[in-house]
Amino acid sequence: MKELLLYVAKQLVANPDAVTVTEREDADTTILELRVAPEDMGKVIGRQGRIAKEIRTIVKTVAQRDGKRVTVDIVD
Repeated sequence: MKELLLYVAKQLVANPDAVTVTEREDADTTILELRVAPEDMGKVIGRQGRIAKEIRTIVKTVAQRDGKRVTVDIVD
C-alpha cells in the first residue's frame, strides 16, 4: 500500500522528491501518512477534497482486496 500511495502522489505533484509516506500500525488498522511540499498540498487535496478522496478510495480498495484495513492521512 505504501508504494501505491507514493507512486500516485509523485505523479500529482510538481516536486516528487519531497513526497514521503510514513506507515504506522494502530490496533488492526495501518495508517499511511502522506507528506508533500507545501506548494503541492493543493494538488494532492484538489477542489473540495476530491483528489484526496479518490486517493483514499484507491488505497482502501486495494487494501480490502488483500484483507487489510488502511487509512490515509495527508499531513502538512
